[in-house]
Amino acid sequence: MMHLADRVIFARGWRRWLTAFAAGAVGALAMPPFGILPALVLSLAPAVWLLDGTIKDGPSRWAPFRSAAFLGWFWGFGYFVAGLWWLGAAFLVEADQFAWAMPFGVLGLPALLAFFPAFGFALSRVFWFPDAWRILALSFGLTVSEWLRGHLFTGFPWNNPGMALGQNLWLLQSASLVGLYGLTLLSIAICAAPAVLPTGRTMRARWTAPGIAAGLLLGLAAFGAWRIPSEASVRVEDVRLRIMQPNLPQDAKFNPRNRDAIMRRYLALSASPSRDGKAAAPTHIVWPESAFPFLLHRDPASLAQIATLLGPGSTLITGAARMDDPLPGEAVGKFYNAIQVIDEKGTILGSYDKVHLVPFGEYVPKFLDTLIKAAGLRQFVHIPGGFEPSEQRATLSIPGLPPVAATICYEAIFPGEVVAEGPRPNLILNVTNDAWFGQTPGPYQHFAQARLRAVEEGLPLVRAANTGISAVIDPFGRIVDNLPLGVEGVIDTSLPVAGPLTLYRQAGRFSLTAMLTICLILLIARRRRKSTLN
Repeated sequence: MMHLADRVIFARGWRRWLTAFAAGAVGALAMPPFGILPALVLSLAPAVWLLDGTIKDGPSRWAPFRSAAFLGWFWGFGYFVAGLWWLGAAFLVEADQFAWAMPFGVLGLPALLAFFPAFGFALSRVFWFPDAWRILALSFGLTVSEWLRGHLFTGFPWNNPGMALGQNLWLLQSASLVGLYGLTLLSIAICAAPAVLPTGRTMRARWTAPGIAAGLLLGLAAFGAWRIPSEASVRVEDVRLRIMQPNLPQDAKFNPRNRDAIMRRYLALSASPSRDGKAAAPTHIVWPESAFPFLLHRDPASLAQIATLLGPGSTLITGAARMDDPLPGEAVGKFYNAIQVIDEKGTILGSYDKVHLVPFGEYVPKFLDTLIKAAGLRQFVHIPGGFEPSEQRATLSIPGLPPVAATICYEAIFPGEVVAEGPRPNLILNVTNDAWFGQTPGPYQHFAQARLRAVEEGLPLVRAANTGISAVIDPFGRIVDNLPLGVEGVIDTSLPVAGPLTLYRQAGRFSLTAMLTICLILLIARRRRKSTLN
């Protein structure tokens, strides 16, 4: 191991950049669906050694920081290419129009995202000394860069390193204390600590950091085991859910010629016998995101069919595009990606409009819109002008259900944003359409992030997906029932009650701020002490 560390530390030229790329790529194996936590060790330990090798880079005082930034970029490029390659599947849904752009999604997006770990490596290098404290420096630098990645330019916190701890049920519980970004700081510190083993000058220097990391990991697991109740969650009375997963291919889903066949499929599945043949009639049926290749609220015949499906007192909750009436001088109104609530009479009782849209998927940034149209191109979703975002998040009221924090697809990946300001809801609802990505890691990664929101907020999650993974999850992240990816069917289940208010929900971002502040104070104190000794 010492020989390996030396080879990485003293690598130069293309060997150094290739090592950084490979180390980053290995780290993607810690993400769903693989969930191999030691893979993050094999990714971050070489990152530490690579940064060790920048200490004597060049005569300029800035040379080590430039080298650190380049290493961070190559590490991040490997991590994001290996973790997000499945985005290419979306470009093949309508290959005649979008296949040419696949390299921009599979390589271009990772190349842009890699600038965040580049910044994180450079920031870590500010506090870098060849001792165990450099583990804290890397944890601080990469956590700051991950927070920036989740917020700048509309944010994209996908495959955050904190998800490495977010897949084991016991380790997952710490999200109720510190949220995703707190898990990121912990996961980096724990998984980078073994890098000290071959580089410490004394036995104590070699084993202190890994020992602390092992103790921290055991402590997180012990907290999780203590937090999860031994019994199943209590269920909400008089609520019987039916979640419908149609498993429609994406190229069929948005084809208007399939509208009648799609509606027949939805109705037949929703009226089919339960898997055990014993479930009572549902009080609430949930359909996935953008379920129709037409505007449901402007189609009385389809609303009448839904009314025929629903029994007395039952309700349908479905994803559906909707359009406002056009203003004077406009040819068409504004389109919204919405969740609509429909009663047994076919009346739309309420609606939630998506707030956080997907760039280039649901809308094109205005400064690029003219250029894209001039080139004869369009976005993935067939909506004139793209969807409009709702101005603010709001709790959705659904008859027979507790107050609902509604999220549509992509919105579920943003920690701290799924619940609106004001009174606490008692349920997270997530409708999604992951058919764009087929049988790839993408839907598994999306599901894992939505599940983490349930633990952060202490709320049950009801998730309806077109192709999977549909599920009901309790406030502790336990899967009550689910349908796997690529399966057609329904889930008949009850609704777990909300859990206690979590520390993460009470403290908001304060927990992360406190953690980062403590790290910064310790690192500054260490730097000053080293400067004084030198």
